[in-house]
Amino acid sequence: MEGLLLGFQVALSAGNLLYCLLGALLGVLVGILPGLGPAASIAILLPATFTLGPSSAIIMLAGIYYGAMYGGSTTSILVRLPGEAASVVTCLDGYEMARQGRAGVALGIAAIGSFVAGTLGVVALGLLAPPLAALVLLFGPIEYFALMLLGVCLVLGLAQGSRVKAAVMAALGFLLGLVGLDPVTGEQRFTFGIPALIDGIGFVPVAMGLFGIAEVLAHAAGAAGGPEVVASRIGRLLPDRQERARARGPILRGSLLGFLVGLLPGGGAVLSSFLSYALEKRLAPDSERFGRGAIEGVAGPEAANNAAASASFIPMLAMGIPSNAVVALMLAALMIHGVTPGPLLVSQHPDIFWGVIASMYVGNAILLVLSLPLITLFVQIARVPYRLLGPLVVLFSMAGAYSLNNDPSDVLIMVLAGVVGFVLRSFAFDPAPFVLTMVIAPMMEIALRQGLVVARGDLSQFFGRPLAALMWLASAAVLLGPAVGRIVRSARADRRASDGAR
Repeated sequence: MEGLLLGFQVALSAGNLLYCLLGALLGVLVGILPGLGPAASIAILLPATFTLGPSSAIIMLAGIYYGAMYGGSTTSILVRLPGEAASVVTCLDGYEMARQGRAGVALGIAAIGSFVAGTLGVVALGLLAPPLAALVLLFGPIEYFALMLLGVCLVLGLAQGSRVKAAVMAALGFLLGLVGLDPVTGEQRFTFGIPALIDGIGFVPVAMGLFGIAEVLAHAAGAAGGPEVVASRIGRLLPDRQERARARGPILRGSLLGFLVGLLPGGGAVLSSFLSYALEKRLAPDSERFGRGAIEGVAGPEAANNAAASASFIPMLAMGIPSNAVVALMLAALMIHGVTPGPLLVSQHPDIFWGVIASMYVGNAILLVLSLPLITLFVQIARVPYRLLGPLVVLFSMAGAYSLNNDPSDVLIMVLAGVVGFVLRSFAFDPAPFVLTMVIAPMMEIALRQGLVVARGDLSQFFGRPLAALMWLASAAVLLGPAVGRIVRSARADRRASDGAR
């Protein structure tokens, strides 16, 4: 309690409160603008924090991070264009809610879920940082590989439509995710001698094309029902009693899942949002609603990615280990200011440790207070005629793709992904397995190779370690569970039929 009181004294000082507000607002704008992303924004703004104190600098950068987690949901819901990678899964149901005239409810539940998850994450961060940081040491490369494989199995097992089509999309995502330089030998693979592919295929241009450009093409072809969006009623901002009841469980489960996944290096907001979506679809008694405007498909992932953002600070503050690129930039910012994160941070710099934790709570409250009134401005995008909105989406997408690396090849990749996405959409291919496997393919490969080195080529160790074995069993249950369930139901039906015949 003394530490938290000290943290709130630091966070609520006039200067730090201003930097917290500025960071949160910048984060929302970063999330809304396609292609920019929190990592690029923090890298650009990092020199601007050199004149600040270490507490003020990290408070502002943290505000950009968790602000972007919320802001990315806006364009995902309104125009099916993810502002950043963690918001991709929000496109699946959030956009359908907007098409049904429930854009305000979708944005409202995203704001509420983000606030609840961020608050719970901050509380857990303050109470459990030292012991939870120690748990990260139990995860080696074998456990990371098993965890990521479990995520793939969840998405495959719960994909809409054909399992075969889902497997094809997952394989395509793996293939594109492995394009570039071999992480061990440094040799080029799948580049076909094209220089632009040496560094791999960027996920953000592909996601923007797969969702944004493909959506514009679908509207132009008359396959997406564009006039329904224009004529739809925005409606209320807050969910009704039934919607709150549906969203309560997903928000709590997403908060817990996101927090746990956010502790792991390489997990982060993207994997946690997909796992949350898959979990809610598995638990729902009427899973066919997912992908058609289910509020659980927005509440759970949005809570998960914000909780993961809060949890990712634990390995950095308590152990000095960054769990993703954004937190690595914050680690660099602290070290530039002469502060070394790690076990001694709490005792040597308690104002920084507890100040950052308290500022995250303050920042989440600021986001909730500001975002709900601003929703009325955001949802006006849905009223814009699509003949104007479509070209604007293409324009902003091209600008966002180019701004990633100032490389025209990213724009070309985005356009190609849009055309391919439109064709795949016409044949009812689910994009969820593709985007997940493309993101985690490089991490899975590195974890697999490191695991083989640790095990000295002995594959039995991949199944003999307790945590890894538990995740292998969960993966098998996800893949085989539906088939086993059908066999059991068929056997029961046959037994009842035979009993009736007697």
